[in-house]
Amino acid sequence: MEKALTKAGSFWISKKAKAELSNITEDLSSLSNTVEEKAKWIFNKLKGKPVKALPDLLREHNLPPGLFPRNITCYEFDESKSKLIVYFPSPCEVRFKDASVVRYATRVKATLSRGKLSGIEGMKTKVLVWVKVTSVNVESSKSDKVWFMAGVKKSRAKDAYQMPGDAVKVEEF
Repeated sequence: MEKALTKAGSFWISKKAKAELSNITEDLSSLSNTVEEKAKWIFNKLKGKPVKALPDLLREHNLPPGLFPRNITCYEFDESKSKLIVYFPSPCEVRFKDASVVRYATRVKATLSRGKLSGIEGMKTKVLVWVKVTSVNVESSKSDKVWFMAGVKKSRAKDAYQMPGDAVKVEEF
């Protein structure tokens, strides 16, 4: 009896796994993105995470969608703890429309809340010298400023961060 139940259970699990892989294959074929984006999508799908683009997540939290560059490897967001981790293939930097420069480590960690990224680790900006960014916030949805806390509180035009930019690889963070 036990063998029969084990065999039936294995068959059911196998059938369920095949169905899930079939669903993933169908979803993948409907995507017309790059291989890298498909890999990120698979990674998040297998982890059971919602498949949402990082710019969309930022927009939902009233932050500019272009705060991070396009070349992220993947990201993790734990809603219960509001912890965001963004992964990059290598240290990189982006020059934004307002001539500001932000540098990213291979992993950027922060707490994401409405209109604010706080406790940031792995992000720097150039203010004469490279300075660690500790928080980024937008005071209201109608505000046209983004405030970077990097030793001092520095405001920048929000529209400079509307589109994710292309990152340039740098040797070290």
